[in-house]
Amino acid sequence: MGALFVTRDGDAALASARAGFSRQGFTDFTELAIPGWRALHMPYIVGGPDLLLRDGDDFAAVAGTLVADGRTGRPALDALMRMMDDGTPDWSRLGGQFAALVRRRGRSFLFCDWFAHFQLFRDSDDRLFSTSLLAAAELLPRLSFDAQGVYEFAFNVTALGDDTVLEQVKLLGPDVMLELTPDGVVRHPLSKPLPEPAPLTPAERLDRHRAALDEVLAPHLRDDAHVHCPLSGGLDSRLLLAAVRRLGADPSVYVYGPPGSADVRVARAVGDALGFAVEWIDKQAAPIAPDAFPAMVAHNFHENDGMPTFGNIFDNGGHLRARDARHAHGWPIASGGGGEVYRDFFYLPDRPFGAEAVARTFFARFLRTDATELFDPRLFIERIRDKILDALGRPGDRAPLPRSVVEQIYPRFRCRALFGREISLEARHSPYLLPFLEPRVVAETAELPPALRRAGRFEAQLLHAIDPELAAQPSAYGHHFAGPPSRRHRLQEWSSRVRPVWLRQRSYALHRRRGPVTDEHGGLLDPDYLGRVIDLDYPAMRRFFHVERVADHGLLRRIACLEYLAAQLGSRLSG
Repeated sequence: MGALFVTRDGDAALASARAGFSRQGFTDFTELAIPGWRALHMPYIVGGPDLLLRDGDDFAAVAGTLVADGRTGRPALDALMRMMDDGTPDWSRLGGQFAALVRRRGRSFLFCDWFAHFQLFRDSDDRLFSTSLLAAAELLPRLSFDAQGVYEFAFNVTALGDDTVLEQVKLLGPDVMLELTPDGVVRHPLSKPLPEPAPLTPAERLDRHRAALDEVLAPHLRDDAHVHCPLSGGLDSRLLLAAVRRLGADPSVYVYGPPGSADVRVARAVGDALGFAVEWIDKQAAPIAPDAFPAMVAHNFHENDGMPTFGNIFDNGGHLRARDARHAHGWPIASGGGGEVYRDFFYLPDRPFGAEAVARTFFARFLRTDATELFDPRLFIERIRDKILDALGRPGDRAPLPRSVVEQIYPRFRCRALFGREISLEARHSPYLLPFLEPRVVAETAELPPALRRAGRFEAQLLHAIDPELAAQPSAYGHHFAGPPSRRHRLQEWSSRVRPVWLRQRSYALHRRRGPVTDEHGGLLDPDYLGRVIDLDYPAMRRFFHVERVADHGLLRRIACLEYLAAQLGSRLSG
């Protein structure tokens, strides 16, 4: 990502920030002076294109992965700096996920990428901005947990909208650019409407989507054809690999999973069939002794900026070992995250839906009895509804949303929270690409009819149009992607789509009644391990949860992560 830190305060704040970022692996710091402000910029930890360009008093400092005028590195930074002559970003010329601090002709601006997928944290007084949650929190004299953010993180694996789990720390949103003046912050609203889709024939649609992927990937592969690329048994990673291969890159392909998993079996079979190596990484393979666990958790905590998306700071170090392998050589990493923009993510019938119905359908993953009386299920859902409407630029709109607008909830809201955290942690080390979440690609997917979204029908057609040989290989779905989806695949999606909203809202509770729930994100939560790093009475989280009732491995792991965070914040945390 490199990293960015901006403050109204002086040397003491910068010294604290240096120490905090150092604990997270950064070693190279550049101070930047702005009238009334001080800033720190840090380059990628492992390597990648330049993220800082200075020209006299002017500069462009970026954290994340920037594309401008189809270039990366210094040419992109120069283009970004010059396009701010009139104080307005030209979004038609920008791509990637990033946070940018630009000083040009005596004015200074701070803003994020189109969807604000890259996270820039701020305090409630707009005196402090940081790409690190912990670096921001360490400088605030008083902190308290935000109940909504805590429950969103625990139940839905990440806080949503501009919120975090801390009441005093928020995120900079996509709809505003900040101008840093000697007297403070001036907010400039940003308008980012997606282009209106044009009627297309099937052939034209495939051509446009193929061209969109070419456009967003080519800048990263122009000067160095090496790229790390995942492959699983599913569709998104295979489409990504096809798009990378089409541009002549030499991908280093890897797969995650335990022995015998469908992802590992399918990915290695595809590699064998097409003649390329697939590195298999089993994150859980290396054991760790209980006595070594506290040091590992502390390391995981700082390397993950306190709050990884799924809360797993309690593993054996396998996640970080896998991360380091992904970032080897400073090559770009291409991720298939967000591929659901091509599909029917929410599995809803083809008709309008209100934002609250979407919230109740997808974000009601809780059992009321797990939480204390502080949790109000109705208010919880209503607040998520309001955040969805804010993300769509429709605050207060209670009317049913057109089905095409409902699809925008995924990239504008769900992905911003879920993949935003992933992007912000991964792109500290080297460039991290999510081509399916680029505005150009999202705009093209906006015109996809629901029938083409179902069971990945169009996505498979696009894969086949780009790389027929890769499409024809078997998948974990039980069918290849060179033809239509199987009847079994279609029925699986249909069974979700026909369930009414009230039943979908209760799906998680019904699942819990059948017994304990596990997930694939692991964590050593046995008392012999967990008791070495947190107080198993959960003194901080007992205000929010009846921990002894929680029979969900992933939920317990996230609650434990919050408990560990509380202990690290110490006496500055109240309530």
